[in-house]
Amino acid sequence: MNISVIALGKMGLPVAAIWAAKGHQVTGCDINPHLVALTNQGISHITHEPGLAERLPELVRAGRLRATTDTATGVADADLIIVLVPLDVDPVDHRPDFHGMDAAFSAIATGMKPGALVVLETTVPVGTTRGRFLPVLEAGGRRVGVDFYMAFSPERLQSSRIERDLHTYPRVVGGIEPHSGEMAATFYGENFDVPVFNLASAEAAEFCKLAESVYRDVNIALANELALYAGAHGIDFQQIIPAANSQPQSHLHKPGLGVGGHCIPVYPYFMLHDAEGAALTAQARATNDGMQRAGVDRIEESLGGLQDARVLLCGVTYRPGVKEVSHSPMLDMARELRTRGAVVGGHDPLLTTEEIAALGMIPAAPDGSWPADAAVIHTNDPYYRTFDPRAIPGLRVVLDGGAALDPALVADAGATYLGIGRPAVPARTTQEATR
Repeated sequence: MNISVIALGKMGLPVAAIWAAKGHQVTGCDINPHLVALTNQGISHITHEPGLAERLPELVRAGRLRATTDTATGVADADLIIVLVPLDVDPVDHRPDFHGMDAAFSAIATGMKPGALVVLETTVPVGTTRGRFLPVLEAGGRRVGVDFYMAFSPERLQSSRIERDLHTYPRVVGGIEPHSGEMAATFYGENFDVPVFNLASAEAAEFCKLAESVYRDVNIALANELALYAGAHGIDFQQIIPAANSQPQSHLHKPGLGVGGHCIPVYPYFMLHDAEGAALTAQARATNDGMQRAGVDRIEESLGGLQDARVLLCGVTYRPGVKEVSHSPMLDMARELRTRGAVVGGHDPLLTTEEIAALGMIPAAPDGSWPADAAVIHTNDPYYRTFDPRAIPGLRVVLDGGAALDPALVADAGATYLGIGRPAVPARTTQEATR
């Protein structure tokens, strides 16, 4: 089968390689000439997907995968067109920015052949597939279900485990009309050997993905709220989670300094702009976005002020093992710290000093050392589980956002331990620590 994958980003390139490895002829289309050139050289710009860097050159040499900046030409022979153009929200009013997707569908409409199946996999607001993009493809008199076919099937993937997820999680599809849904369900079922939920419509499939994302956001917000309550009463919420979850109907999530990545901080807004009375969803967003401010409040209180204080953020990417800073809570925390007069440093084992500096932070040394009054451990990345407070000259406070550290070790090193939902442990003097 000839397949075109539109957009070669963190999802598109691995998906294109997986389809090609299954024996299909794949053309990747992207407006970024640099990504296209790298792909045609067999070089992956993504470092955290297992096996992708090794597989890509073999697929390119075998002629199974090629890339182009000309989307209209790239889809001309495609039986299946998969659209994975990312959809983000405006940072101010959180409304979706369709600029890239609009351009992609215009190019698809120009080049697609009769009988092609177009599947939108990017998560979108309910009604987008039918209301926004179907009219583009039907321009010129073409009819869905007759001249071409169209469905929505959300990607249910996480960075660093895309291939595993594709072969593990059931597929959700929804056609613009019944035959489109049946075609999409058949393609995915035959290629990934997973159950397929062929829902009644594209709108149902769109909403399914939003429901998954809102569920996670609301439950993380609940964990954060419970953690703040526990901390105020001197209770270690990390001990509460496994105890509470031993009851089969309890599924408490882990708290933290917010929610990062392209999915959970973004997709609930797709519903909020189209729903009345979605107060719980709105409050969850506010709670999770407020965790960075709550963390800064604790540091400020512990230090007695933040003016000219030096604060080192450890773990700038949004989650461990994934080189991505999209909507990372640490970016908002850095802004909040600077607003209160602090000097902000940054460290992440996945980022270079140049990449840290480009985010507006002073780069720490490669080993994480940097003279600081306070340090924030964002995630429980293995790199920070051996974090030694003594390596940070002048360190007085550690905020452990990922429950990665032993509070007693931090206190013994002469720094006050602060955690999310964990009792504070005051710094101990050298004499106290050796008793």
